[in-house]
Amino acid sequence: MKNIVTTLEEILKINSPTGYTIEVINYVENLFKDSKLFIKKTNKGSLLVSFDENPELVISGHIDTLGAMVKQVNEDGTIAITKIGGLELNSFEGEYVTIRNYKGELFRGTFLLNNPASHVNKSINETKRSTENMSIRLDELVKNAADVNKLAINVGDFIFYDTRFEYTKSRFIKSRFLDDKACAAIMIELIKEFSAAGMKKKTGFYFSNYEEVGHGACVGIPDSAKELLVLDMAVIGEGCAGKEDAVSICVKDSSGPYDFTVTGKLRELAIKNKLNYVTDIYPFYGSDGSAALAAGYDVRVGLIGPGVSASHGVERTHEKALEETYKLTKLYIDCF
Repeated sequence: MKNIVTTLEEILKINSPTGYTIEVINYVENLFKDSKLFIKKTNKGSLLVSFDENPELVISGHIDTLGAMVKQVNEDGTIAITKIGGLELNSFEGEYVTIRNYKGELFRGTFLLNNPASHVNKSINETKRSTENMSIRLDELVKNAADVNKLAINVGDFIFYDTRFEYTKSRFIKSRFLDDKACAAIMIELIKEFSAAGMKKKTGFYFSNYEEVGHGACVGIPDSAKELLVLDMAVIGEGCAGKEDAVSICVKDSSGPYDFTVTGKLRELAIKNKLNYVTDIYPFYGSDGSAALAAGYDVRVGLIGPGVSASHGVERTHEKALEETYKLTKLYIDCF
């Protein structure tokens, strides 16, 4: 499991909010470019790494994350944002950021409430955290919008939030964007293992890049696919069964139930192999499986993933959850 954590840390270092995934997709592609695997990029930049030219089982996970873009440069030199995906502003308040201008130059800053000094603003605690009331304090000597414009920072530039990755001695992984880079790391390590073993199965691995905005797997799944096993973070919270040290088998989310046969097979494998697992229903959730079905793919879809605390915030999972997800995915591929 050490390899999964190491790989996870590496891909978390590569900023990849939805819309700017070219760097991380290239990284994954380069990992396998010298192999005998079938590698294909879609026109919109997602990646298929397959052991067969016409895979019948596709394992999918998304490589894009939450983030933001520059909405406007304010007159005082601060920067207003527009969110990419379901960014929870209360959680991201105070986070360090990097802004990439169109030239590729990087600038540091901090995402804060407007007028953030408690010695002058007595309404700090009551102020709603919204994009209208928050902005980025740029770590440059800027006094106004004209100063910022000289740095070639403009509307539409991408904003990357720091991950704060930490692997604790108790084997917890704390980081932003475990959704869904935890599963992407599992996929990468599975490809490595199966490749080293010379696997010949009709199995492919699909790294989608627009999941956080709802259309990740609307394209890119091969027409040969009969089943789609989606790997994505599992929900933890009131009314849900997910655990940070277990793999969840999702039977239903906001888009409806997942395939009965696939879910049953996953449950049987988990029981037979004594995995730490739960079955669960996610109340406010959609996946690449949801997108693929909405796009009209004729595939049976299942959804599993490691339990992740504080989703879309300061996320945390345990190494055991990664291990159980890895095992269940491998077992499913072996028996397909």
